[in-house]
Amino acid sequence: MHAGHETMFRRRFFVSTLLSIPVLLYSETLQGWLGFTVPAFPGSEWISPVFAVIVFAYGGVPFLRMAVPELRERAPGMMTLISMAITVAFVYSLASLVFPTQTAFFWELVTLIDIMLLGHWIEMRSVRRASSALDELAKLMPDTAERITDDGETEEVPAIDLEEGDLVLVRPGASVPADGVLEEGESDVDESMITGESTPVSKEPGDEVIGGTVNGDGSLRVRIGATGEETTLAGIMRLVEEAQSSESKTQALADRAAGWLFYVALGAAVVTAVAWTVATGFDSAVIERVVTVLVIACPHALGLAIPLVVAINTSLAARNGMLVRDRIAMERARTLDTVVFDKTGTLTEGEQGLVDTATVDDVTTDEALALAATVEGDSEHMIARAIREAADDRGVSRGTAADFEALKGRGVRATVDGDEIYVGGPNLLSELEGDVPADLERFADRAGENAQTVVYLVREGEPVAAFALADVIREESYRVVDALHELGLEVAMLTGDSEDVARAVAADLGIDTVFAEVLPDDKDEKITELQEQDKSVAMVGDGVNDAPALARADIGIAIGSGTDVAVQSADIVLVQNNPMDVVRLVKLSRASYRKMRQNLVWAAGYNVFALPLAAGVLAPVGILLSPAVGALLMSLSTVIVAINAQFLRRVDLSVPNLPDVAAPREPRPAD
Repeated sequence: MHAGHETMFRRRFFVSTLLSIPVLLYSETLQGWLGFTVPAFPGSEWISPVFAVIVFAYGGVPFLRMAVPELRERAPGMMTLISMAITVAFVYSLASLVFPTQTAFFWELVTLIDIMLLGHWIEMRSVRRASSALDELAKLMPDTAERITDDGETEEVPAIDLEEGDLVLVRPGASVPADGVLEEGESDVDESMITGESTPVSKEPGDEVIGGTVNGDGSLRVRIGATGEETTLAGIMRLVEEAQSSESKTQALADRAAGWLFYVALGAAVVTAVAWTVATGFDSAVIERVVTVLVIACPHALGLAIPLVVAINTSLAARNGMLVRDRIAMERARTLDTVVFDKTGTLTEGEQGLVDTATVDDVTTDEALALAATVEGDSEHMIARAIREAADDRGVSRGTAADFEALKGRGVRATVDGDEIYVGGPNLLSELEGDVPADLERFADRAGENAQTVVYLVREGEPVAAFALADVIREESYRVVDALHELGLEVAMLTGDSEDVARAVAADLGIDTVFAEVLPDDKDEKITELQEQDKSVAMVGDGVNDAPALARADIGIAIGSGTDVAVQSADIVLVQNNPMDVVRLVKLSRASYRKMRQNLVWAAGYNVFALPLAAGVLAPVGILLSPAVGALLMSLSTVIVAINAQFLRRVDLSVPNLPDVAAPREPRPAD
């Protein structure tokens, strides 16, 4: 809808502006002000009326149509005010061609229409959002599936044709076509697009798999248990759709100001008509005075007061790593009470990192890390990458490995300097039947309590070291919590992790409220709980499971490196993947709102002086505002609004300028 309105306003603005040029050139008022003349010829006196009628019919009629719903709902706003002004100016100016009057409003009419078309074009461009969240969700599901027939062969069928009970083959790297139960095969399945958690989940026969998740390097046979609307992904899609449809309608600030001004203008016009009729009798001068009041009451600047600020706001946001997809959300950011962060990938890196190491007495940490990094040198598993990165960070040199072998679901093995070295988890130890030294066992127990992943280094059948890996807290997370507190906001965290892990992360970061062990389908319910406490809530997330919560929140903020669904479900996207931009968002929203209010004062405030003068309050002392002077005041108001909006570019969004914001700390594991 917004895209269509944007195109319509843009086209009509350019055409109407082009058609307005002859009206301006042949305006006697403008010629007198600017000291120029244009050639006159037979019929040239009709140029202004004819072109003004065309501009009104082409550029002005859309405002009349859009004013109808406001009048029907008895809630006059910007469209009603614009319609009143251009209609009065149009009818009176046409009447001036037949009946003797002092002046016509043709040039005021066309410029008013042009300015209003420009303002609404800018507004629609900033409001437009491509709401394709449901399409992005649908793209996660594969179009086809390999169904296994009764004779053991495979056939490619459309995924929508799958039925409950079908057996399908999911090859390495392929997406699971529907929810089901694994019957044969083992593999690590990437569920991050559903759960938001970075670590692939090991799947064995009997485990459930979710449609849309991506198989690792194993070959799986899955018995379909749910299809179509019954799948987990379809349920998330329904939640997104429901949350989007439940978004409340917010009336723009300029519309409210226009509504007030509409009643003020009508009241002033009635008072003017009565007063002048009583004082001088009813004649054409009274009508001209009433028309002047009604035309002046609709300032050009009011049509630009908000759109100009919004356009600059959007530009500033983009330069600071924020993509604004919903301007109302940007305006609401100033009223936030609580910011809710998803943990994984938002407050944390979303990748495994080595956080602790334990070794037996005769093995040093560097030696253990060097051996593990050497063995893992050819593996692309995220745990292997974490070990290699830790070795590189410590400056540990790797050796040369031979006879590398990946042990599915258990780990890897290789030969280093003649020794057989294994790296893997508890399943590896079970297979090797090695005894775990007491120190390593205690280390593994502590790591398990903190929801950390433990892998062992085994040399010649004996465990000699253990490594604990966890999702690492982002360096920026410490500062963003402090900065939001300085701005007077509460900070909450939403995660599927255990209560102990969540509490530890929250305590480290200074987070106020924690929602732990939250299932993907229940995240939006936690947002609703906060909203029911009369809190204005922003949700910051990056996964598909965050999409319903992003849509349900008063403001949905997506981390730009997250899934397309999270991005498309959000009102604002942090394209630089930096949670500190949430702080900049709040600061920019507050600064923009201040500019909007100032502009509205400049845009409509001149009516405090102009309307009484146009009505003739000071006529007894010889001061009477003419339409031409009124138009000049309107132009001056427009210039002031435009200049004031530009001052928004000077707002300082640098977070270090916030008072008492803690300095960055060293990144720590999310333990």
